[in-house]
Order: sequence, then structure tokens, then C-alpha cells
Amino acid sequence: MTGTGTADAAKVVAITGASSGIGAATARRLAAEGHRVFLGARRTDRLDALTREIIAAGGSAAFRRLDVTDFADVNAFVSAARERYGRVDVVVNNAGVMPLSPLDALRVDEWDRTIDVNVRGVLHGIAAALPTMRAQGSGHFVSIASVGAYEVSPTAAVYCASKFAVRAISEGLRQECRDGSIRVTLVSPGVTESELADGIGDPAAREAMKSYRAVALPASAIAGAIAYAVAQPAQVDVNEIVVRPAGSAQ
Repeated sequence: MTGTGTADAAKVVAITGASSGIGAATARRLAAEGHRVFLGARRTDRLDALTREIIAAGGSAAFRRLDVTDFADVNAFVSAARERYGRVDVVVNNAGVMPLSPLDALRVDEWDRTIDVNVRGVLHGIAAALPTMRAQGSGHFVSIASVGAYEVSPTAAVYCASKFAVRAISEGLRQECRDGSIRVTLVSPGVTESELADGIGDPAAREAMKSYRAVALPASAIAGAIAYAVAQPAQVDVNEIVVRPAGSAQ
């Protein structure tokens, strides 16, 4: 087992939004460190390719199609991970969308989608895995927020609101798990290479994002932060990690 911390043992890690970006990078990193990864996303062709890649490199991986907006589907995803590996030690709530637009554009469908994926998706991950972790007497939730969980910018009001919510949910869960059996980590990336910006339908917001993303972290940098939190000894709970490009104002 390699890494910056000392892991007690190989863990079973369920990752949502694992077909690209931070999710895929996290799967590669954690599998390389000896963990067994169970991958979920809607694009099963990508999940299949990533699973094959990890196995070919000597890692352990499996996947299941997943829609985080559907609680029954998330519950089935976590159950499938438990059935395959016997337990679920870590859930990485990574699935997210970022359809930016000014509020007066009235893109209500996009607002609803943002709330469904970014907020309900995290709550579904917690609800699906918390009973299992309680029964095991241990577990770890890692939820991906954003620097938008700490600040608001034009065109990003709804997106930032969703990430403020993820931050609040994570802190509430941490406080409710003070017996020390379940750890809670919030990872908040600054601008990072991903496909999130591809979903921006508003022309002005899409153009503004091009300059914002001129300097971006590789997804592997966020995967490294997640691996650090996961690798800590059981008595160490890394609560919040903010990762920005060096010199970034946001």
C-alpha cells in the first residue's frame, strides 16, 4: 500500500460519477494503492473501459450503471458493492453537474437538475451507505464540493448553492458521527480539468468559463487529496480539504 498516510488495510470504495474527470482519476489512484473500487455512472461504456484498465494494471474494480438522482438506484449500487466485496468502507460522492447561467435566464430545468444531482445525489449516497457503515462499526464519506461552497460568483448562484448544501450536509453528518466510527471528508476543488463545463448551455457563461479555466488542476490532484484522506489512520478524520491551482484567486 502506497500513499501519504497509513491505511489500516485495503478498503472497498464506491465512487459515483466515476466515468470521467475526478471520479475516474480517483478510481485509478485508489486502485493503484490497493483498494477495491466499485464504480458508478450513467455511461457504462466508459466504466467498462476504466474497469478493464484498472484490472489490467493489477487492481481490483467492478462497476454498475448508476443514476444518483434515483435513490432506489443508489441503494442498489451500494448493495451491489457490498454483495461483491462483503462490505463498503468508503463512499465518494463525486457525481455533479455545473450548468451555469445568470438567474434572469430562468433556466429552471437546469436549476432542478443541479439540485437533483449535486444535492439529492449526495443525500442518496449517504442514505444508501449509512446503515451498512453503522452495522460495520466503521465507514467514511468523501463528498466533492467546490470552492463554490465558500464563495458565490455571477452565473453560479444555483451551482454555488448546491455546493454550500454539500458542505452543510457534510458538516451535519460529521457532528452526528462523533462516536468516531464514521469519518466525513469534504473535498473542495478549485478549477479542475473535467467535463463539467461542457454542460454549460448559456453562451455568455460558457465563454466566461473558457478564461476561468485557462489555468486548471489535473483531476489527479484532487484524486491525491481524496487518497490522502482515505489513507489516514482510523482515529484521524480529515474534515475539509480545499485544493486550488497555485496563485489562483478563486
